[in-house]
Amino acid sequence: MTARKTTPLPIDLDYLRQVLMELLHIPSPSGRTDHVQQYVGERLSALGIPSTLTRRGALSACLPGPRETGADRAIVVHTDTIGGMVKRLKENGRLELKPIGTHSARFAEGAHVRIFTDDLERVVTGQILPLKASGHRYNDGVDLQGFGWEQVEVRVDEPVEDISGLRALGIDAGDFVAFLPNPTVTSSGYVKSRHLDDKAGVAAVLSALKAMVEAGVKPAVTAHLLVTVTEEIGHGASHGLDPDVAEIVSVDAAVVAPGQQSREHSATLAMGDGVGPFDYHLTRNLAAIAREHDVDLVRDVFDYYRSDVAAAVEAGAHARVALLGFGVDATHGHERTHLDGLQQLARLLCLYLQSDLVFPEWDAEPEGDLADFPSLSVQPANAGGPREGPIGIVRPS
Repeated sequence: MTARKTTPLPIDLDYLRQVLMELLHIPSPSGRTDHVQQYVGERLSALGIPSTLTRRGALSACLPGPRETGADRAIVVHTDTIGGMVKRLKENGRLELKPIGTHSARFAEGAHVRIFTDDLERVVTGQILPLKASGHRYNDGVDLQGFGWEQVEVRVDEPVEDISGLRALGIDAGDFVAFLPNPTVTSSGYVKSRHLDDKAGVAAVLSALKAMVEAGVKPAVTAHLLVTVTEEIGHGASHGLDPDVAEIVSVDAAVVAPGQQSREHSATLAMGDGVGPFDYHLTRNLAAIAREHDVDLVRDVFDYYRSDVAAAVEAGAHARVALLGFGVDATHGHERTHLDGLQQLARLLCLYLQSDLVFPEWDAEPEGDLADFPSLSVQPANAGGPREGPIGIVRPS
């Protein structure tokens, strides 16, 4: 499947780790992502890769290929994270939250937060607590309280006891609330933090691009990078993709949980998610590249999951789509991954960018004759029986 020679490239793990830690420390709930996009743009600039920003905040960059093919490819990641927004100022001087993105209040309890007021010079800190937070006051009532966003509140780290005190701090409905990540890298290589989804993916992609640039290796075809800022609220890559893109690979967290094959030490190739199956040919091509170069890659299928490419397809993107991931335990909760898995993912991205499109000639145009569609495999017929034609269509013998 990969006619062009591909060469494994070394991944700078120190760079990957540094970029990941710096990304995690930049608050970026969906809707408030200017700072993190500036950081990614500066990292790209340091690699000699120029970038532009759309009106809606998505960042776009490009690695030109050696020749014009009429069809490009794109890697898509997102910098926005789950978070919260002030829904209501409470009479007790605390804050009711509305979640940004899909996540459970069960994992919000105890989180340290930053509240961003309209005064850019002022950031107020706080902590999310259940309504019944004192065992000495409520005894067993602490354990009997239910969970949900209506069952938690933000305790502000200022001497306030009422709504007027909150307003004096500049806090109002609609202010963004970022959950602090508290990132840690263990001696055994585990990375524990909130918001690994998808900042670990961004770090892996930047590390892959760094490896390509430093090795002087050009992608087989022009490769676009799209960094989106609304994936967690469903919009994702609905805009910003170049019209010449024929293949889109989204990079995002893979689900490590009972019933899933994803692992923290491996890269993951998703074959399908909650929206549907990914492109048959592109997914098999990625798997073949990994096998050829001994990349530790597992296949998986996700139930309650969507990514940037779902938004792209729903918006009308005329391209093959796939999803590569890094295994994350406790997604959208107390997340954990491993540097090994991120390294495997970055290696595979380098190899993919060096490979040809699945169908270089066919996909150079947005459409073509059905009779010209290339066959991936033709199985020999059983004696006198039907044979399998292109893409599994049974034809008469």
